[in-house]
Amino acid sequence: MTDRATPLVPVTVDQPAWPLRLRFGVSDALALTWRDLLVWSRVPMFLVFSIVQPVMFVLLFRYVFGGAIPVRVPGGYVDYLMPGIIAQSAAFASFGTAISLAREMQRGVIDRFRSMPMARSAVLLGRLVADTLRMILTVLVIMIVGYAVGFRFQNGWVPALVMMVTAVVFGLAVCTVSAFVGLALRDEESVGSFGLIWLFPLTFVSAAFVPVTSMPGWLQAFATNQPVTIVIEEMRSLALGGPLALHAWQSAVWLVGLVVVFVPLAVRAYRRPS
Repeated sequence: MTDRATPLVPVTVDQPAWPLRLRFGVSDALALTWRDLLVWSRVPMFLVFSIVQPVMFVLLFRYVFGGAIPVRVPGGYVDYLMPGIIAQSAAFASFGTAISLAREMQRGVIDRFRSMPMARSAVLLGRLVADTLRMILTVLVIMIVGYAVGFRFQNGWVPALVMMVTAVVFGLAVCTVSAFVGLALRDEESVGSFGLIWLFPLTFVSAAFVPVTSMPGWLQAFATNQPVTIVIEEMRSLALGGPLALHAWQSAVWLVGLVVVFVPLAVRAYRRPS
């Protein structure tokens, strides 16, 4: 008797409708957000250290360097300082995004997620949502410390809320850059070192702590037109009063540009085989 191979019959699996796929994707992202929040609740020192560093910057610049830096804004140097500290803290919070993704990639956690029946976008979205919540907490703590050392909004509460939202959106945009860096380098130590290389110069060579006009002429062109300065000047105008239109559209262009460029790069790095 001759054995005959059973012919293979292709099976067509219907994709669920896009509203259902969207619901599943959101559910998966929220599940991973909750996972990250649980990790922080079990290791609370991570959140403590995330908050302690910006508080130290506030106290250091307020009481050590503040007397030596002349500024012409209502309220003096502390009012000039706080928008810069808030923006810097939101940007530095992105370190956690890069390091966490690199660690999970290095330990094979991302590979396990890839093998599960879940939305591919959920890993990145869950991490970004969790880090956004952490940024909001950090900004609120910094605001409380700022008020304790003399900072006051000079332009009303609505612009103050818009300033805080701008800081969180700025931090989220920087998180997309950090997500790409973490997924591309895939090494926790390399990511930590690289973050210092690109983020520290951008924040310190800006209007965060000193007026740009106090810098050498050859450096002013870079400091004036780089995204950190543009966003901080918009936040400062919201907090203290001043022209909003110019820096508003420039800030929007930079923030949208960062997201549009680095989200696809992060997704591509996520899909790349280990």
